Amino acid sequence: MACPDPSRGIYLTYFIQGLILLSAASSITAGEFFLGLSAGVAFLLTMAPSLMTRNIRLCLPWEVNLLVAVSLYLHVMGHVGEYYILFAPYYDKLTHLVSSITVAVIAFFLAVLAEHQGDVRLTREAIVVFILVSTLAAGAVWEIYEFVVDQAFDTGLQHGNADTMMDLIVDLVGGTIVAVIAATALARGEVHRFIRFFADPSSGTEPAEIVADPVDMARSR
Repeated sequence: MACPDPSRGIYLTYFIQGLILLSAASSITAGEFFLGLSAGVAFLLTMAPSLMTRNIRLCLPWEVNLLVAVSLYLHVMGHVGEYYILFAPYYDKLTHLVSSITVAVIAFFLAVLAEHQGDVRLTREAIVVFILVSTLAAGAVWEIYEFVVDQAFDTGLQHGNADTMMDLIVDLVGGTIVAVIAATALARGEVHRFIRFFADPSSGTEPAEIVADPVDMARSR
């Protein structure tokens, strides 16, 4: 599959990925091998969207890759730069907000993709619920991960019930922001603006055909 030439904005993603690699190198140089390993894993995760879509009929917008990279970079610097401590508790909440928005955007694109391919038929309300549930589920999994790490290695990733609940509330806020934007776009019949990201240029599908293929979700529901 040949995706369109990416916007120059993709270089922002490359820049963030470079910063993550730099953080990994600096951590290893300083003898912080666990932090270096964590940063290295974060870098590999920033590559996941491109690797997962390379051999399938799917082209993700560069904005999604950028959101993934920024989310992981914020987390890496929270530990490497000790920002979680220096700017507590605000930095942690900022990281949760950006990460939840990233998860919500990916959930929205997955719902639109499923609708476009005709695998499922989703109402506007169902898409909104899917976005919110996916975001909260990801947030819950992250909190479980922190709890398990704290119990296994006696770390201090979690700071009590109130902190965990605030993290989940921030996750809900991020998911709600994307859900509102998604619902507004669908109500205005602007779903084609998102479907175009998933068109396979090699299939010869024209933009007009892409718009006409799926039933207009806003009008049909």
